[in-house]
Amino acid sequence: MPVPLTILAPGLLGGSVARAARTRGAAARIVLWARRPEVRLKLRDQPWCDAVADTPEAAVREAGLVVIAAPVDRIGPLIRQIAPHLAPGTVVTDVGSVKGEIARLGHAALGDRAHFVGSHPMAGSEKTGWEHASAGLFERRTCFVTPLAESHPPAVAAVVQFWSELGGEPVTLSPDRHDEIVAHISHLPQVLASSLCAFLASKDPAWRHHGGGGLRDTTRIAASDPALWRTILEQNRDEVLRALRQYQDELQSLSAAISNRDWLEVVARLERGKAYRDQFRPLP
Repeated sequence: MPVPLTILAPGLLGGSVARAARTRGAAARIVLWARRPEVRLKLRDQPWCDAVADTPEAAVREAGLVVIAAPVDRIGPLIRQIAPHLAPGTVVTDVGSVKGEIARLGHAALGDRAHFVGSHPMAGSEKTGWEHASAGLFERRTCFVTPLAESHPPAVAAVVQFWSELGGEPVTLSPDRHDEIVAHISHLPQVLASSLCAFLASKDPAWRHHGGGGLRDTTRIAASDPALWRTILEQNRDEVLRALRQYQDELQSLSAAISNRDWLEVVARLERGKAYRDQFRPLP
């Protein structure tokens, strides 16, 4: 049975959670809170929410499920802020792309009164803001659910069910395993796209106008918010560094093969990359 839903700091992901929950009937009531007063004023006019609270404490008082959609460095402080104001048994989750520290902090902050279970839907975009939210953003997208060993099993089940109701495909694993995975499949691609654009920016500025679809496809996510990504890289520093070191070894091996005119090795690496890419499942 749908429960009252509160979303704190709705940007692209939080706004999409609200839209999807309204469209799919996954919430009995939807309450929002945003940090800036002007944003709260605009949100009050949106048909996909029932109320907009002026404080996080007021937003969560009657919630059965709370989704925190703030940047990763603000999730912990928000959990601590709302903890005394949650009804007993309330389930709290988030959408942050780093989970280890947040999962442990959330569990400790809520204790036995309420239950924190981390989440991370793999459904972001280079665009930000609730204005770009979509009810279909989570359809057929992996939604990581990252409980600790001591997490409350019914709360874990509730979070898994919620993402399923929004059209997502939940995958349950530990927070630390999550951080290792996303360092490779999400954070490393962001660093590569951004660093490639930063490198090309040192060349003739006119070159950017001659690039084809390959350059645009490869660097699309370089348009993402740098401040947001700084916090993600800070939170997942160790795993990102491990992924970067391994990728540097891959680049060095490819560079050596080209330098040595070892074209069989070059082709073998290109073929391995093509085979990996060809096995991506189609986007919805």
